[in-house]
Parts: sequence; C-alpha cells; structure tokens
Amino acid sequence: MNPGDELFSGVWLGITGFFYIAILALALWRLPWGVLARERGIQHLLFGATVALMLMWTLRAGISPGLSIHFVGMTTLTLMFGWDLAICAGTAALLGMTLIGRESWSAFGANGLCFVVIPALVSYAVLRLVEWRLPRNFFVYLFLCAFVGGGVAAAAGGMTMGSLLWLSDVYPWSKIYHEYVRYLPLIMFPEGLLNGIIMTGMMVFHPDWIRTFDARHYIDEQ
Repeated sequence: MNPGDELFSGVWLGITGFFYIAILALALWRLPWGVLARERGIQHLLFGATVALMLMWTLRAGISPGLSIHFVGMTTLTLMFGWDLAICAGTAALLGMTLIGRESWSAFGANGLCFVVIPALVSYAVLRLVEWRLPRNFFVYLFLCAFVGGGVAAAAGGMTMGSLLWLSDVYPWSKIYHEYVRYLPLIMFPEGLLNGIIMTGMMVFHPDWIRTFDARHYIDEQ
C-alpha cells in the first residue's frame, strides 16, 4: 500500500479506479440496507471493525514507496460480514487512512482494488470452495477459511500491487521481487495466524457476529 502520487500513470489509475468503483457499486447495491438501519448492534460491530482495520493498516514496513508490507485483515471482515459489507468497511478504513494523509488520493482506486476488493473476493472464493468441496466442520472452516484464506488473500493483494508497479514501469521486476515479492510468503503465515486467532475467539464466544458461520451446521450437527 501507500503508492505516492508520482508512481502510477493516469492510464493505470483509471483502470484500477474503474474496476474498484464497479465492484464497490455492486457491493453497495447488494447491502441489506433495511437490516443495517434497524440493527444497532450490527452498526456498532461494523464501525468497530472498520476502526480496528484502519489502526492495523497504520503498522507497516518497507523501503521504497509502494512496496510496504502490512497486515491486511480483510479475510476476517469477509467472514464476519460477507464480501459486500467487507468491501464497504474496507473502503471506509481506506478513506480514513487517506484523510489523515497516510495514503494518496490519486491512488485511492489502486489501493482499494489491491488491498480491499481483491483480498475480500479471494477470501469469499476460498470460503465458497471449502463449502462446495469439503464437509461443514468447525476445524475445516477455521483452518482453511480463516488461516489459509487470510494468507492467500494477503498474497493475492500484494502480488496485484507488485504487478501494477511493474506494468506501470515504476520499478523493474528485480527490485519488486527483492524488496517485496520474496517477503510475501513471510507475511502470509502471520496474516493467517492473526485472522485465525480473531475468528477462533469469535466462533467460540460470539458466533452470532459471523455472517458466514452457522453454529448449527458446524458444531451442533457434528
């Protein structure tokens, strides 16, 4: 994250912005507006998750602009709220990061696509694949959807950002690989661990907070 104003050309900013806005519009169209307006508990939970995500994004490490590594956290939001609400919450967190000057306004679409939309959709794809191919089991859901899904989603977002920087001729691939890509496997395990720990706590104490987890199927019927 954090590509500066000078990194991407107008063409790539337009392409990433188009796809980001299109998917965000679809997410907004799918939102259960009536439920959100009626349920104060969901509003508070969504707001708290958005603030926590924003705070987590402030912790990052990197050498060159645009090649910083940080926790993503979108897998937990996707499993909690579904991909549509997760994208909206991630957008709100990214907006907050941009307002405080930690992100660039011109690269809002690129950041949103790489670190909000793609991780959310990858996490949702892992969830649907697990539900389709494997039995509904507490540990299968926890390990594959939270642990593995979190790592894969973070790597997918990071690889997309690295590829955009390379296609835009911002950096040569050798620089991107040595400063960014080869470190992505190192962030996949802690990313998966972080998402897994958070999801474990919620699955045990507050399973009703997780939109994609039905305790009757995953626990009671086992």
